[in-house]
Amino acid sequence: MICTLTARRLKPGAYDAFRAAWDPGDSAAEVIERWRPIYHVRDVGDPDVVISFGFFNGSSEELAEVQARAGRGDQVARIAQNVEEVLLDGAYEVVEKLG
Repeated sequence: MICTLTARRLKPGAYDAFRAAWDPGDSAAEVIERWRPIYHVRDVGDPDVVISFGFFNGSSEELAEVQARAGRGDQVARIAQNVEEVLLDGAYEVVEKLG
């Protein structure tokens, strides 16, 4: 299992526009089903800091293929106009689950 995670500082008040731009739409709905669950979380002290993460059930190779089919590059481009700074972005192998 792989956790995909991106932490962003959004432009002030841009969460709703970011969220609309993040949505991959109906054409990628089947592909997005490979992530379960997916979360968007906001910093309790700074609501413009948003972390998006999800758990992908598959290999690194499958992740790259699915992201390409889902139009990840297009999604990132749509999101970019709402982002002030990307703080962290990556894919991380889940090595242990506690609890």
